[in-house]
Amino acid sequence: MPVPGQTLPSGIHFLASVVRGQWGLAASAPLLALFWYLKSGDVAWGMALSGPVVLALAWLPLWRAGHRLAQLPLASPRQRLIRALCADRDAAQGQTVCILLNLDDTPRLLERYSPATLDRTMDALADRAQQTLRDQDHCAALAPGLIAIAMAPAARYDLETALQIGARLQARLSDPIPVGEDPQRLSFSVGIALSAQVASGSGDAVLAAAETALKRAQYAGAGSIRVHDPARPVPQIPDTARITRALDALESGQIRPWFQPQVSNDTGDISGVEALARWVHPDRGLLGPAEFFPEIEAAGRFERLGEVMRRHAYLALKTWDTDGLDIPGIGVNVTLAELRNPAFADKIAWELDGFDILPHRLTLEILESVVSGTSGDVVARNIQMLASYGCGLDLDDFGTGHASITSLRRFPVGRIKIDRSFVTGVDHDRNQQQMISAIVTMAERLDLDALAEGVETPGEHAMLAQLGCTHVQGYGIARPMPQDDLPAWVHELRHRLPKPAPLHRKLG
Repeated sequence: MPVPGQTLPSGIHFLASVVRGQWGLAASAPLLALFWYLKSGDVAWGMALSGPVVLALAWLPLWRAGHRLAQLPLASPRQRLIRALCADRDAAQGQTVCILLNLDDTPRLLERYSPATLDRTMDALADRAQQTLRDQDHCAALAPGLIAIAMAPAARYDLETALQIGARLQARLSDPIPVGEDPQRLSFSVGIALSAQVASGSGDAVLAAAETALKRAQYAGAGSIRVHDPARPVPQIPDTARITRALDALESGQIRPWFQPQVSNDTGDISGVEALARWVHPDRGLLGPAEFFPEIEAAGRFERLGEVMRRHAYLALKTWDTDGLDIPGIGVNVTLAELRNPAFADKIAWELDGFDILPHRLTLEILESVVSGTSGDVVARNIQMLASYGCGLDLDDFGTGHASITSLRRFPVGRIKIDRSFVTGVDHDRNQQQMISAIVTMAERLDLDALAEGVETPGEHAMLAQLGCTHVQGYGIARPMPQDDLPAWVHELRHRLPKPAPLHRKLG
């Protein structure tokens, strides 16, 4: 049977009506009249009525065809959306975009309101979405609380355009709307897929990619936006109880940053600190990231971990400033999950503004493997925007991710962090020395600073300074420490620094 709310073509309506109403009676009346007149012997009248009879008999096959067509199911909203997403294959140029907007509060609203009320609200929201779009764009409701959009093919679609459209739709649907008799602001998570980023490019594949992006958006939290990324791996899920314990620790403040100093080889003074996540466990003591990172990743909460770490880092900087402790800046690690969030760069800008911290005092440490495997996608956009805001960018674990010189020049990196595998034993290993020297020379030619990680002995520190490495970090310099312990360490470091020679003015 036809789906409620769908319309049949007018010809099928007409054919179907033959058997269902007055047309059925009109077709049967001439047959009865013909039978009566032939029986009474009035041949002339019988022949006169034969024309309508023939006409009625001629309509019979058409009526049967119309009846069969009337019983056929029409294309579902999902099928029509898929056909719209296939349009780019027939277009001379360009691609299409699929955008899914899912109501975050669907379970709560269904508890408070009837399904019919929610359906009416979603219909009104779909109308809003269509008003935001062009006439040729397709908008459909695929499920309760879910609005799907297929943008008509265009040559100008790129990541930035798709994100702007998704954010504009999200903002428009979030404007107050009556739900029953109560005006409410509703929150929507958004999943986006560009057909050019989907291997097969079929309508089914594009829709499936948008659905995957939407799931990741919902996993990240209400109101999130995610774009399809075919390279993103599916994390292995640890034990549920372990995940729960790690998340409880994150929200209760047990997981927090410890700060490891970074020292300049030019001045001998502290040049910054790196915030490293530690779990201060009430029973097991201090735990490193290997004890909780897998659980945080499996829960999809790396972004929340980043928020917690940065908030502590901002507060630490403000405290040190108030105490008169000059710490130039602080570095925080950025995960690929965070960089895949289209709003990540703007989030950082809002945080810095809210804590009144100058952008150059925040350094974001990005793994070399992320840069080497990144093209013109959300990750690259975020990196470029963060640099434009004035944040520092460190390329972490350099030498392990196969980043090319082209990658280093394409992204606004300010410093490379030489992986500890090149640092260990550098004071007595000639091959290690040659490798470090080559990296430092390349950094100088590219106008980049270099920081050596994992420095554990005075000999390694001295050799790195001789090889021209400008910054060092590691257990041989200082172990990660709580915020309150850093001032004493800095004062001791500066106490050991050579005092500048006094200026003597020649008398005479």
